[in-house]
Amino acid sequence: MPSKRVDLRTILLGAGVGAAGGAVCMAMAQSTLLHGVGLGTVAGAVFAWLVGPRATSPGAGLLWGLGYALALWLAGPETLFHSGEETEPRGGLHSARDHFPELVAYLLLFGMPLGLTLGSKGRPDALPKEKSLARALLVGGISGLLGGWAFGIWKAQEHSYPIIASIVHSDSPAVGHVLHELIAVAIGMSFGALFHRDIRSPGSCMGWGLAYGMLWWFLGPLTLLPFLQGKVVTWSVERGSALFGSFVGHVVYGLLVGLVYSIVDRLWVAFFYESDPIHRQPEGVGTRTLQSLGWGAAASLVGGLLFSLVMLRTGALYRVAEMAGSSSLPIGFLIHLTVSGVIGMTYSVLFRYESPNLGAAAAWGLVYGLIWWFLGPLTLVPAWSGGMLGWTSSAADAALPLLIGHLIHGASMALVLVLLERRHHRKLLVDPRLAARLTSRLRPPGTPAPALWLFVLGLGVLLPILLG
Repeated sequence: MPSKRVDLRTILLGAGVGAAGGAVCMAMAQSTLLHGVGLGTVAGAVFAWLVGPRATSPGAGLLWGLGYALALWLAGPETLFHSGEETEPRGGLHSARDHFPELVAYLLLFGMPLGLTLGSKGRPDALPKEKSLARALLVGGISGLLGGWAFGIWKAQEHSYPIIASIVHSDSPAVGHVLHELIAVAIGMSFGALFHRDIRSPGSCMGWGLAYGMLWWFLGPLTLLPFLQGKVVTWSVERGSALFGSFVGHVVYGLLVGLVYSIVDRLWVAFFYESDPIHRQPEGVGTRTLQSLGWGAAASLVGGLLFSLVMLRTGALYRVAEMAGSSSLPIGFLIHLTVSGVIGMTYSVLFRYESPNLGAAAAWGLVYGLIWWFLGPLTLVPAWSGGMLGWTSSAADAALPLLIGHLIHGASMALVLVLLERRHHRKLLVDPRLAARLTSRLRPPGTPAPALWLFVLGLGVLLPILLG
């Protein structure tokens, strides 16, 4: 329900930004996107009324704005805003491809400015002393540097550095490499500035990074790069398909930025802010880690068995066995369950305390399943087999059946894991002091996590289909 704190000024601000966004969207996309000023005004006002009080920071507002824009696009081209001008009906996939330029416009010209504007005027509660903007910029820069290094492996493979160098009218790969790293550091610093208030566990921080990496694919290669090169900005589905490898690269970059940021930030807090005995945990780090690993391995058995049905149907179990130098189906099944166990253990360690209920657990599990679809069939498996990353639209199209399996695996694993965690937490809740500490570690309701789930899962599943 909308918060009672929403006021008329916030609604008017949302309406004004929405009107401007609708008008610019219509001009840029050369379509009836949001029907210009009229529905843009209404959509902006509705966003301010529903989400304005929850946009407590620029980062939170950005995620809510992106999720809202994606929801409008999904509802728009085929239903609410469909103009009906086509004389022949087209299938849903063909229509979605026709409206791909509108998707980019919704995100960049409507959702992003709307979310950032309302988030910038949010009034968050008093932040803990360890939430430092200066440290966020420093840690974000380090994270961006490491993420840029990983992304750069693919760019070197594809000989893409001269394209980046063309921004400064050069064709030198060395110049392009330096520019790439500088841009990666700058994006990492902006990640820290936007999201340092919302950072909790490494897992959710990876989700934040994944969403931010996806956004920068739309903002960077699709928009800013051709603009800085002096070319015409084209938001066509053909252009998006040609840049699909860059999309996967931005996904991997965002995941690394989120993971590295959370780890470095956690170490910083542990060294400088948690020396007080009051902040000690009821269980040691080793105990908590071993518990998480055991729960994750047990939970992954359920997800792995369900996933194996998809792999058997698609013949993937035989391909797994062949990678190990065997043609035996049981060998492939055993390797699959082993990898599934590792994925479950990492999920349990990374996403602990992130799921206050079963719905949140299923959503985070779906996100983690999507992450491993990008990391597994598109990255690690082709790199292991032939040394080349499979970041192409054709490779994504061939791996789409496995995407379903990864999503089933992630959701079922997360649901089983949260039930195991609840059983253990009941023992800790007997002590009021431990109960208060445990409650403070759980992600509270009202965060931008639902918007993150919508944006990441929507685009993560939709784009490989549209661009494949």
